[in-house]
Amino acid sequence: MTAYRRNFVQGGCFFFTVNLAERKLSLLTEHVELLRAAFRETHRRHPFTIEAIVVLPDHLHTVWTLPEGDADFATRWQLIKSAFSRRLPSNERISQSRSAKGERGVWQRRYWEHTIRDENDFVRHVDYVHINPVKHGLVDRVRDWAASSFHRHVELGNYPADSAGDLSDDDRD
Repeated sequence: MTAYRRNFVQGGCFFFTVNLAERKLSLLTEHVELLRAAFRETHRRHPFTIEAIVVLPDHLHTVWTLPEGDADFATRWQLIKSAFSRRLPSNERISQSRSAKGERGVWQRRYWEHTIRDENDFVRHVDYVHINPVKHGLVDRVRDWAASSFHRHVELGNYPADSAGDLSDDDRD
């Protein structure tokens, strides 16, 4: 396996994709309040700014900015994942390797992380976060997906309410 190195930038801005272990489940949207509680609990102990977020049935995308002098997004993800998992009934399938380590089988162990390089990169990733429910065919318009920071961005004047309405079939890949 390639030795992947995460880019820990103090006070950095990052895009993340975090997936459930069982991609066919809908735990995140079925238990979105538990996920929100896990985020709040982690944020109280280890502050960060959620610039954008969308929660889909089996994964989420988010853009965070960490406080100056802090690059520890890994601890935050560990805390969010464990807090959410603790609140769920223990009825998921657990592999032998996870069982041997005393782990739950809710989340994929790893996650995708990208360091935001500049303002254009930031805008592209925030747009990607918000268009994702449309891309996955869950809704026809971005505004129709409730578990999204899109609505906050509309209130802030960053987007018109009818922003990113439709995608062609070619864009849903």
